[in-house]
Amino acid sequence: MSITASRATAGHTPSRNRGLRLLWHQIRYEQLSFWRNPQSAFFTFVFPVVVMAVFGGLFGGIGKSEFYYGRSALQYYVSTIAAVSVLGSCYSQLAIVLAMRRQSGILKRVRATPLSASGYFAGLVAHCVLVSVVDVLLITAVGRLYGVPLPAVSQWPTLAVSLVLGAAAFCALGVAVASLIRNAEAAPSVVQLVLFPLVFISGTYMPIHSALLNGIAGALPVKPFNDALLRAFTTDHAGLPWRDHAVLLLWGVAGAAVAVRRFRWDARR
Repeated sequence: MSITASRATAGHTPSRNRGLRLLWHQIRYEQLSFWRNPQSAFFTFVFPVVVMAVFGGLFGGIGKSEFYYGRSALQYYVSTIAAVSVLGSCYSQLAIVLAMRRQSGILKRVRATPLSASGYFAGLVAHCVLVSVVDVLLITAVGRLYGVPLPAVSQWPTLAVSLVLGAAAFCALGVAVASLIRNAEAAPSVVQLVLFPLVFISGTYMPIHSALLNGIAGALPVKPFNDALLRAFTTDHAGLPWRDHAVLLLWGVAGAAVAVRRFRWDARR
């Protein structure tokens, strides 16, 4: 019995190590592909920084106000622009990249490699989370130049959990939307059609004071992510935003379910 168990354990350990090596290889591949496309990397990081700098010039003189829920304008916008940068990295770009890779045959070739489907998507999610972290750090640094205080140390764990959970949820939704896109040319239009109204009704660029809209947006994924980051950035002592995290988790699970059921590795004829 013990010999059989030891053999099973010995066989399981190399398999696990091989899976981890393949996962690390995929993360490294995604990172190298991203950084070897300087134009894409440049605009991924520069666009939210430019938006934050413009908002700093426009709203830097506005102090704490009821319009911004008792926060200064830039405290509000550091959080929401950070959230929209995560959306761009984990939802928009991911959906478009997957549609392009499917049409060019890259996904079909990946499927023929020893890398499992779960390993491939885990590598994509890890890559998107890393890019999102860099984006959030840059936006926070620009906000600091305009006098926006850093998040309280007590809120760093909450910020990390909110960021990772939001990034994972939007990655799942990005893969789900990619599974519904028929060709790469349609990808940007489909992605923006879904994202554009959500960003605005969720108060990304301006606080929404309509109870009806806030109720609707609160059940969708963007506003809970905005609110979770806003609380982490501007509140000194607060627990985890359980409701916001629950909404993100539900949307992430729904996106993953659609992706598992509908995702295709080869182009539709």
